[in-house]
Parts: sequence; structure tokens; C-alpha cells
Amino acid sequence: MEIRDSKQVLKAAPSIVACECIEKSFGKGQTRTRVLRGATFAAWEGELTYIVGPSGCGKTTLISVAGGLLTPDKGIVSVCGTELTRLPSQKLADFRLKNIGFVFQQFNLLPSLSAVENAAIPLVAQGESYGKAARRARSLLNDLGIESEATKRPSQLSGGQQQRVAIARALIHNPRVLICDEPTASLDASSGKVVMELLREKAVEPGRAVVVVTHDDRIFPLADRIAEMADGIVKN
Repeated sequence: MEIRDSKQVLKAAPSIVACECIEKSFGKGQTRTRVLRGATFAAWEGELTYIVGPSGCGKTTLISVAGGLLTPDKGIVSVCGTELTRLPSQKLADFRLKNIGFVFQQFNLLPSLSAVENAAIPLVAQGESYGKAARRARSLLNDLGIESEATKRPSQLSGGQQQRVAIARALIHNPRVLICDEPTASLDASSGKVVMELLREKAVEPGRAVVVVTHDDRIFPLADRIAEMADGIVKN
């Protein structure tokens, strides 16, 4: 496993994700909480990078900024060579839809839709026909070992199966960046290991970077690189 100094990340090329001196606070006045305190982070193509650290250190805020879900108060965020902080809101949303996939801790599957329908959502949102999106979704579900569950709704699936649907949904539009927030937190040890192995196999390839926030030290050996956070900064 390689540890790269985050202070040098923007001097290394090519990084698909580059966050430089990111500051982010929430609230105002006496309730203002400074969460990110000049965090610098990068993710390289073909790598599975973990962000680790104690609860409250700013991990989820950092990946939300890196994924264009939050706007930093200060600093520069660049993804695939595009500076996100310069994009107006609609162009940012379009860029995110095309280039970034998200896997959330709580899966965020729509309960009224089947597995294949949930997985197809990003392609449909991009204007693809449902038939083509569904075929692509079924192919991914097959690759992830749950094609037989394609017509089931989330309530009929196990936690591990739901997480695989969420991964298929994140991968269906072939994003350059995949961001995962605690993807194994709701899974037992066996399911968590399987999910991360599948995620590594399907998502880590030339041209793509995968960033995972996790507390799960059982999956640490699968990482190419681990970035450690504390008190709103990346330590290494």
C-alpha cells in the first residue's frame, strides 16, 4: 500500500480528483462549526483510495465537496481537469451526472422500483431510453451476481444485495470518479468483503478513480492508498 503526501498531491499527475486547501463550515455566529480546515487530497486513476479517521473529522464533508455535492468556503476542487468551484449550479449538476457515481451508506434505493429500475436511473436521467438503460442495468446486476433479483424491490433484498444494486446504479453511466460513503457499514463481515472485492473489480480500472470513506479496518488490505484525516485536515 502506498502513502502519498497530500501536500504534494497537486504536483503529481494525473490525479482525477484534486482538492487543495479546502475549508468548509456550517452554521453562523456562535453556532458556526469549522469542519474542514485546509484539507488537501487527491485520487489517482486506477486506484482505490480510502479516507479514514475518527467520527466528526470531516471525511464525509470532504467527499461531498470532492463530488460537487457541497461548495467549499475556500479552496480549489478539480475533477477530471474541470474546476468545480467555477461551474454554475446547472453545469455542475450536469457534470456530476455524467462524471461522478455515488454509493451511499444507506443505499438510497427507491422502494417502489425494482432492482433493475433503480440501477437504470442515472442513464434515464441522461436521456437514454429506458429499454437500453434496463439492458445495461441487467448486465451490471449479472456481473455483480444478482441478475436473478432484478425484478425484486429493495424490501425483498438483503443488505448485501441492496448494496450491489447501489453499486450497479453508481457504475451504469461509466463515471470517471466513484465516491462511496461507508459502503460496508450496514453489512456483516462476509458481505462487506464481497461487496468491496466486487467494487474493486468493477470500478478500479484505468481512467477511473474510486474514493471510499470507511471505518471498517477489515477491508483496509484492499486499498491501494489510505489517506488519514483528523480535525478537518488530511494528515498524509
